[in-house]
Amino acid sequence: MAILVNTETRLLVQGITGRDGSFHTKEMTRYGTNVVGGVTPGKGGLFFEGHDGQQIPIFDTMEEAVRETAANSTVVYVPPAFAAGAMEEAIDSGVGLVVAITEGVPVLEMSRIHAFAKDRGVRILGPNCPGVISPGKAKVGIIPDQIVVPGPVGVISRSGTLTYEAVINLTRAGLGQTTCVGIGGDPLIGTSFIDCLELFKSDHETQVIVMIGEIGGTDEQEAAQWVSQHLRIPVVGFIAGQTAPPGRQMGHAGAIISGSSGTADEKTRCFEENGIRVAARPIDIVRLVKETLDR
Repeated sequence: MAILVNTETRLLVQGITGRDGSFHTKEMTRYGTNVVGGVTPGKGGLFFEGHDGQQIPIFDTMEEAVRETAANSTVVYVPPAFAAGAMEEAIDSGVGLVVAITEGVPVLEMSRIHAFAKDRGVRILGPNCPGVISPGKAKVGIIPDQIVVPGPVGVISRSGTLTYEAVINLTRAGLGQTTCVGIGGDPLIGTSFIDCLELFKSDHETQVIVMIGEIGGTDEQEAAQWVSQHLRIPVVGFIAGQTAPPGRQMGHAGAIISGSSGTADEKTRCFEENGIRVAARPIDIVRLVKETLDR
């Protein structure tokens, strides 16, 4: 099994003819993701050539694309000024999953998009995220598929690059993954740690979960409390930003410390109090996962 994406995923690419959209569409089709169409206003009726000559139809609107392809998911490679509109169109089209890669989407616009998505029952992943990959099944986004292999470890992370580091270390140690999810580091994201944990809870192939957080906010603390109350699958954690000066924003827009609630020490303490073993360094994640599986 896997979460969010699998062999049943029928994917549209919004912004398929742009620089990022075209590059990653070729990568996703090379991996075997079922990309059934793309959307670029004004280029409807044309075709995009995916990996190995695959001809992918381009549509002017999401409504038309979903109607013609029966797509159930979309990925957004649209510039920040137009990304909220693209997500709104996607939500209205009838797909169940919208993966927003775009960075720099205004928070005010995302508050409106999240309310609209919730009203329509559509899941948003991101924005400002690397996407999701279920090894051997489907890749949606920009996570390098060369670093993943199928296995029993689920991965959830706020940081894209730390996702890559943790996953490649797991793979090199012979610890494959069920699904790797980058939830994004913006203040307002569509899919939280708890949302992903709930999905992994129902995945019988996931035997251990790696949860990578960072300073700022309280999402990690809330997730840790949820784990202790609702999850039997063991969780290994890591918190990025342990050396950040107090009150300093580091990296992501959401990595802002307010008082003591968002510090690495507070998050680490909360993890440990709720039964989550915490790695001091990213490389230590491998050792803790191995020990957990051996138990």
